[in-house]
Amino acid sequence: MLQIAIANMKGGVGKTTTAIHLAAGLARHGSRVLLIDADPQGNIGHALGVRGARTIRDLLLGDAGVDDVVVRGVRERLDIVTSTPEAFALDMHLAGAPARETILARALHGLSGYDAVVVDCSPAMSLLTYNALLFASDVIVPVGMDAMAIVGARQTLAGIRTMRTLWPDRRLDIMAVLPTSVNVATNATRGAFEAFAQHADVSARLYKRGIRQCIDLTYAISQRQTIWEYAPKSRAAEDYDAFVEFVRRGGDDCVEPKANDAKVQSTQDRV
Repeated sequence: MLQIAIANMKGGVGKTTTAIHLAAGLARHGSRVLLIDADPQGNIGHALGVRGARTIRDLLLGDAGVDDVVVRGVRERLDIVTSTPEAFALDMHLAGAPARETILARALHGLSGYDAVVVDCSPAMSLLTYNALLFASDVIVPVGMDAMAIVGARQTLAGIRTMRTLWPDRRLDIMAVLPTSVNVATNATRGAFEAFAQHADVSARLYKRGIRQCIDLTYAISQRQTIWEYAPKSRAAEDYDAFVEFVRRGGDDCVEPKANDAKVQSTQDRV
């Protein structure tokens, strides 16, 4: 079973959008997928128009079991676990709990019926984020195309290295560093890629094709739809399709951008 966390210590880089589309994309290819919101902002529930009677907070506090917190049939073969701002207080409520960083991994131990579990993380290194990363086997790090993108990526990779040191018995691999909102016609995007290339840890796992800038992603989320439901022929649909296939192959290679991506897009393209 794939166990993937979507993480970056910098906010606003497309974590939730990527988590939703990776989970939905895997489901479209026939996998049974559980999408877990480990961010107290609860954006996955908002984006998909779902409110769970029980949430990840109840699961970590032991007030509910896995079957109680899963919202089933959100999409075909896609179930979710929601979150709410009440989860911000988990650090305080679980301050004295033994091995509190691995509660999620233990709660999901023996989980069956799924081919993949995708966990959307908070940008803060909170107790929820530790639980998500210590459950996961692989991490995808979405990165934006701005001057601070490399900082967030480096901080996230450093945090993962620290967790490997503290919990050496747990596998936690970087599957991909995923550029989002890519527009190679801009100086910001070119500068970000140059910065990534200069950092060995980032460049080694950089999914170079990235996800191109596409306003349809914003519109889709506002309509509580995935990009394939809202604009199946858009560039974002094409790019997330390719990334889902990359993950299905095991993330064992990094993809060069298409040659025509380096050209200024025509006015017919969606931006």
